[in-house]
Amino acid sequence: MAAKSAGSVDSVTEQTFPARVLQAKRPVLVQFWAEWCGPCIRVTPIVEQVAAEHAGVLDVVKVNVDEEIGLAGRHGISSIPAFVVYADGTPVKAWTGAAPKPRLERSLAPFLR
Repeated sequence: MAAKSAGSVDSVTEQTFPARVLQAKRPVLVQFWAEWCGPCIRVTPIVEQVAAEHAGVLDVVKVNVDEEIGLAGRHGISSIPAFVVYADGTPVKAWTGAAPKPRLERSLAPFLR
C-alpha cells in the first residue's frame, strides 16, 4: 500500500478496513459513498478539507458502497452519504446526508480534541 499523505482520504476495502479503521490508534471518520450519488460528490471536498485540517487527530477514509456491498451491509449502511466515526474499533457516532462544513465539524467536535 502506498504511503498515506497527511490529510488524504484513502479508499478502504473489505481487506484494509480492519487495519485502517478497527485497529486505528485515533478516531476514524468513514464516509460511505457511491460515484452516482450527487450529495456524496458534493460533500467530498468538505470531507477532504476536514481530513487535511485535522490530520494527526482524526483519520478519514471512504468506502465505495457499490464496490464494497458486503462491508457496507455489515456496517448497517442503508442510505448514502453515510458517515460513521469509529473509536477503538467501535462505531460511536453515525449520521447520513450531506452537510456544510460547520455542521460536519460540530458532529466531529468530540473527536477533534
